[in-house]
Amino acid sequence: MQVTLLGTGDTTGTPTPRCDCGTCAAARERGVERTRFSVHVRNEATDESLLVDLSPDFRHQFLTQDVALPDAAVVTHVHFDHLHGLGNAHRLLDSLAVHAADEVDPVTGESVADSVRSQYDYLRPLTVHDRAPFETFSTCGFDVTLVPVDHPPMLCYGVVVERDGTKLALTGDTSYAIPDDSRNALADADLLLADAIVPASLADSHPVGGDHRDDDGVARTFGTKHMTREGALALAEELGAAETRLVHVSHFYPADEAFEEPLAVDGERFSL
Repeated sequence: MQVTLLGTGDTTGTPTPRCDCGTCAAARERGVERTRFSVHVRNEATDESLLVDLSPDFRHQFLTQDVALPDAAVVTHVHFDHLHGLGNAHRLLDSLAVHAADEVDPVTGESVADSVRSQYDYLRPLTVHDRAPFETFSTCGFDVTLVPVDHPPMLCYGVVVERDGTKLALTGDTSYAIPDDSRNALADADLLLADAIVPASLADSHPVGGDHRDDDGVARTFGTKHMTREGALALAEELGAAETRLVHVSHFYPADEAFEEPLAVDGERFSL
């Protein structure tokens, strides 16, 4: 499989519009971006493409990256920066199979799959497929599994994509408190893409601080919804990932840290 990181940023992206912070300035100087989150996975054997999450920057991503339009998509949750690029299917795609979880979210009163249906019922190319967490399904020649994670107050899922013994794992938007069954499903990936919105040094600046601190007091969760860099790296070590890239990165990283390994930027490509 060929994995292209189309979008590696959080909800405002980097550079953030009209922001003159050091990190946004450095991104402009370097000519790099972190647009809203999306991952393109191409099956080189079948020449089919799977898109994990549909960024609001869909059009820009497919104009700037040399990848094919998707044959199918997986939606991890219904937050704006992961779903609302789906409108681009209108007049652009002849058909798109969208796979999403069937669990009813007590916050929204419907599953992710049902939310996709209700919000995009006008999209004729769209077919929505309800998928149960931990039940592997096939699409684009891949075996795909939705894995529950922890992104309160809404349900959210990580994703595992496998083919011929090769494994890509994405944590999705999550705190460090990923359930044990989900950690087992995400383990031993050839490539792990892990949510790491800020460095742990910024956790105390959050209104509710940091959480899931290690023995040295380092916060592995920023607030309640996302992992810190240190939390994501700790998780990657626990999961035994062969390679890790940190995604869903904000512009709040200090400029001298914002482009250090293993923080990802848009356009990175991996052959697994």
